[in-house]
Amino acid sequence: MQTYTHWTALARGAWRLGGDGQFRRVHLGHQSVIDLARGREPLGIITFEPHPREVFAPDAAPFRLMNAEAREHRLAKLGVERLYELPFNRDLAGMDPETFAREVLAEGLGVAHVTVGGDFRFGKGRAAGTTELIALGRELGFDVTVAPLLHIDGIEVLDQHPQGAGRGRVRDAAKMLGHLHRIEGEVMHGDKRGRDLGFPTANMSVARLHLPKLGVYAVKVDVLTGPHAGAYLGAASLGVRPMFGENAPNLETFLFDFEGDLYGQHLSVALVDYLRPEMKFDGLPALMKQMAADCETAREILRSA
Repeated sequence: MQTYTHWTALARGAWRLGGDGQFRRVHLGHQSVIDLARGREPLGIITFEPHPREVFAPDAAPFRLMNAEAREHRLAKLGVERLYELPFNRDLAGMDPETFAREVLAEGLGVAHVTVGGDFRFGKGRAAGTTELIALGRELGFDVTVAPLLHIDGIEVLDQHPQGAGRGRVRDAAKMLGHLHRIEGEVMHGDKRGRDLGFPTANMSVARLHLPKLGVYAVKVDVLTGPHAGAYLGAASLGVRPMFGENAPNLETFLFDFEGDLYGQHLSVALVDYLRPEMKFDGLPALMKQMAADCETAREILRSA
């Protein structure tokens, strides 16, 4: 999949826009709209980067549910050929609906067909919706398809935190997403405490992400780059490491039956099931005993999963 951080004239094709042109994550609602856009090539996605909230509220608490790398990988799996990340700034935010439709969609991207969700809003102050987009499309030469909002078990699928993930119910979150909730990123050098304890972990930053419930998870891991690329099983701790007085969350993943160096490589860690919350132990022997028990529990869960 090609990723662009600007817009220029290009071959006319089918494009999909999010509810506000934003993808905090990729859920079944997005997937249903993408499916409606299939059959008109190239199949592309239009989103904003940075997220509008980062422009208007830069000091707000983390709210992204997946980073740009995870978003791109997920969209590629759905068959998206082009991802356009429109550079969001106050000038773009200030465009009235007609200017946005003309300068960005019709002239800039050269769209022939646009598919949007039923809650789509655009233009300064979210002034316009699907009715206005359809009218502007007729005037400017592109068609518009509006996808109905998706409900699962009576709950509307929205671009918010995966249902249940904030309470550790990642299987419920997967029902809304259509896939396991994943955290992706580069393996960083850490303090190597896990290695000393007999559980060497791959450490990843979760900065600027709105996180599911902190604690220990059974996980499936895809090593995306390097000589050890492949699929693995493991256990991961998402949290602040209270045993050691840390306060910045990170993700530490122990890969079962693995030997090798993963520093600098990119991992995709899928949260399969929640095992327990973070705990502070009386000493390292108690911590090591619990880590061994966590790994055994995770192995049992992953065997059945």
